[in-house]
Amino acid sequence: MHNKNKSSERISKLGEEVILNRLKKYMDDGQIDDDTALITALNKEIIINTDILVENIHFNKITSSPQNTGWKGVTANLSDLACSGVEDILGITVGLVVPGNTQWNWIEGVYEGINNALNQFGGKILGGDCSKGKQKILSITAIGTKGPLNLHRSNAKPGDILVTSGVHGLSKLGLELLLSDPFTTSFDLCEAVKERAIKAHQEPQPPLKALNKLISCKPKELPFKAAATDSSDGLLEAIECICKSSNCSAILEKKHIPIDKALPKEKHWTEWCLEGGEDFELIVSLPPPWAEAWLKSMPSTKAIGKIEKGLPQLRWSNGTKIQRKPTFKHF
Repeated sequence: MHNKNKSSERISKLGEEVILNRLKKYMDDGQIDDDTALITALNKEIIINTDILVENIHFNKITSSPQNTGWKGVTANLSDLACSGVEDILGITVGLVVPGNTQWNWIEGVYEGINNALNQFGGKILGGDCSKGKQKILSITAIGTKGPLNLHRSNAKPGDILVTSGVHGLSKLGLELLLSDPFTTSFDLCEAVKERAIKAHQEPQPPLKALNKLISCKPKELPFKAAATDSSDGLLEAIECICKSSNCSAILEKKHIPIDKALPKEKHWTEWCLEGGEDFELIVSLPPPWAEAWLKSMPSTKAIGKIEKGLPQLRWSNGTKIQRKPTFKHF
């Protein structure tokens, strides 16, 4: 149980040295005694990713607890490592900016969330930095080793099958439930679906298991090479990124849209599935034999379309061009 007086202390009254001393419990002994972190040299390629969460843009006190914020800061990074073919997660660095009137228990909660995610998925805190600022910002850099699979958005080929590792739209539903969106609350959704949606938004899971299945089911005659990204910015955005990088077209099947079966069959929900974002699923373009093997080995996967020659654009199988809805923009 937290000490109440300690938890409510303002950061401006503590100072950097006290804050760092309190955060030492989340790191190896001596880890932050120097300004740098040592990673023992490995005979493997290293992949690195940085994600930033900004208060009132990516999280707020209504939608995310401090623990949720720390968890998502880690898992968003690990999702990006997964779609680059990560093998071992070495660790993360943490950059934290908070106003001076922030209470200590908010920072402690963020680090608890970070620690919980690392305990589940691997890696450790290697170091970082903290500073005073006008709003709360959490910047995490994740470091991992590259495995045998070469995953790049530019690797898609005509004839490939587009496969997603799971359903989409639950995170958007969870967000709207937390915001008490009138449209969402007008539907008679069962409590289990609501809980699943809120958990999908607050505690996303990086697709590391899906990556491992993808590697283990690869047909022997095929090279360790495929096109992939994650759907953190939306399903259509992910597919469009693959098309642009690979200079090809995607043909999608409306009947195969990966929406959760428990959700109503209504246009609004379909749009959330396609554009909602923060689903953190793998979107992979695979040769047909590999796609079939992944679909058989992992029940949550679903084939949603195929890659063809042509300009980088998305079309439905009836030939209609897919019109994108305005979605989240970083700027």
